[in-house]
Amino acid sequence: MSHPTPFDGIDQRSVDTLRFLAVDMVQKADSGHPGLPLGAAPMAYVLWQRHLKHNPRNPAWSDRDRFVLSAGHGSALLYALLHMAGYDLSLDDLGAFRQWQSRTPGHPERNHTPGVEVTTGPLGQGMANAVGLAMAEAQLAARYNRGDVPVVDHRTWALVSDGDLMEGVASEAASLAGHLGLGKLCCLYDDNFVTLAAGTDITFTEDRGKRFEAYGWHVQHVADGNDLAAIDAALRAASAETRRPSLVIVRTHIGYGSPEQDSFKAHGSPLGEDGVRRTKEALGWPLQPSFLVPPDAAQRMREAVARGAAAEQAWEARFRAYAQAHGELASEFERSLHGGLPDGWDAAVPVFPADAKGMATREASGKVLNAIAPRLPQLTGGSADLDPSTKTALKGLGDFNPPAGAGTDEQGSDGGGWSFTGRNLHFGVREHAMGAIANGMAAHGGCLPYTATFLVFSDYMRPPMRLAALSCLHVVHVFTHDSIAVGEDGPTHEPVEHLAALRAIPNLTVIRPADANETAEAWRVALETRDAPVTLVLSRQALPTLDRARLAAATGLRRGAYVLDDEGFRDAAGHGDDGHDRLLLLASGSEVHLAVEAARLLRDRGLRVRCVSMPSWELFDAQPREYRDSVLPPGVTARLAVEAGVPQGWERYVGDRGAVLGVDRYGASAPGDEVMARYGFTAAEVCRRALALLEPRR
Repeated sequence: MSHPTPFDGIDQRSVDTLRFLAVDMVQKADSGHPGLPLGAAPMAYVLWQRHLKHNPRNPAWSDRDRFVLSAGHGSALLYALLHMAGYDLSLDDLGAFRQWQSRTPGHPERNHTPGVEVTTGPLGQGMANAVGLAMAEAQLAARYNRGDVPVVDHRTWALVSDGDLMEGVASEAASLAGHLGLGKLCCLYDDNFVTLAAGTDITFTEDRGKRFEAYGWHVQHVADGNDLAAIDAALRAASAETRRPSLVIVRTHIGYGSPEQDSFKAHGSPLGEDGVRRTKEALGWPLQPSFLVPPDAAQRMREAVARGAAAEQAWEARFRAYAQAHGELASEFERSLHGGLPDGWDAAVPVFPADAKGMATREASGKVLNAIAPRLPQLTGGSADLDPSTKTALKGLGDFNPPAGAGTDEQGSDGGGWSFTGRNLHFGVREHAMGAIANGMAAHGGCLPYTATFLVFSDYMRPPMRLAALSCLHVVHVFTHDSIAVGEDGPTHEPVEHLAALRAIPNLTVIRPADANETAEAWRVALETRDAPVTLVLSRQALPTLDRARLAAATGLRRGAYVLDDEGFRDAAGHGDDGHDRLLLLASGSEVHLAVEAARLLRDRGLRVRCVSMPSWELFDAQPREYRDSVLPPGVTARLAVEAGVPQGWERYVGDRGAVLGVDRYGASAPGDEVMARYGFTAAEVCRRALALLEPRR
């Protein structure tokens, strides 16, 4: 390790510049969090000035280090760092902190501010994202690096707070990171003993260092958060540790130098004019002007521009040599980074023959997934210890685990071997972390992650799913055991309100396929989607594979809803958009075959019935009005929706003269067929409800 250059007065002015840019941002906005920037600016400066590999002129350079401000409430510090380091973020942008349409929102937002890697603010999420970023780097490095020409060789850094470490998601992610031995992950812990409402002494008194050591982390302590040399030495030691993630616990003082130092009052309120004055006086900073940037501090921190350009140029030279020696791999690597799909990626997807007995859509999903995976190298994922039930294991593609092995079985669970090249991710029983880690992997680039668990446990994953949707991240979530048909496990494991809850998340596409062929189409849609998460909701029980020779093709799923069975709906002249004795049956997933059977029975009684498969509201709502009206003719107001979940939301499709056969209470423990029948999910009950809609009209 080379001897570090001593820090000097310019370094200290740079630290104070970061502090007071943040203070002035918060004061001008009359809103924000000055406490963290005042205390954590020294460690952030040392990291960005001496350790972070990045190019401010190209924030998307693939081999940059990733920095995550998990303590997203300290966003003013991040914006100050970005401005000082030479990113496309001006002083005017800093002056518009927390204002309408500004580039400096209250918490960091991916795709909104150059240099922001992930959206943070909900505590703990950023730390788990950082684990995902490090996992992506490890997997891509193992897959693509060859010999002495590494094309993937970077680190992940995160700044975390007491609040982050209190959240369960951080503990879940930290436990997994320690198991995996993610040696290129380092978290700097802003250990200031203060939270939003009080000191940590009332809620958070365990030895955090010992806890992380138990997780398998390399833990260091820096006693003085203003000691730049000590922080630098700790980060050097963290970089030298290759087999364990690192936690650097830095003792800081929230609101350092302010009248509210070491008080929770410094956390989330502006200091006020008098407080700003007294803080600047205490730290020897000029009272005016606001947003002061000393030229020598700007010059020092803008060194990052030249360093970053040189680092990227050196990487480009390595990549050119790599591409000459490994052309096919280089093309695959670049395509994966850009989210592209190779030609013929779905050529092996099976077409399922009509079968009255059929198969569970989770079974069909497993077959489709394994047909796709060998042709789509960026596809990687796993479950929360549920692969045998969710059918999401990738056969023969290995397990993602330390190359030296873990536990006693060095061959891995499927014989594919332990290795960071493995594409089966084992999250353990950690749904919350699973979702947040997948977000980090998607944000990294080069990986197309999927997760899997039971639908009822989507509640555990809601925060990262919401952030994926907000951040436009391409993650596929597989949820199986999708209704009260789960049966004997009873109401604790039978989702009722979960479909409605998922559909309430903006920019999340929810797809509940009706049979094996719709499931195949659902996977195509999920993998072709860009800039948004997709959820596949699948059955535990077998569902008939519909006869597509008689019914419409499953490709209709792409439009969200389609006319599955139109027999007899229109009269001899082709009219069917209005009139008496016309009925629309709408259904999703496992209830579609009931609607098909009920339509047959109703036609036997002389009624004109259209059966509509409606696997995705979001895809349907995105269609032109003409198409939507062609599927659901406005003149036909007798409409019955059938879905084994709460009816909430279906009113937009059935209207005030329609009805919904749904589930408005919790499930029960009994064989699945019996539970469904007792809750009214039979063809006979569908017919009864439909006839009740038509009775006043006849």
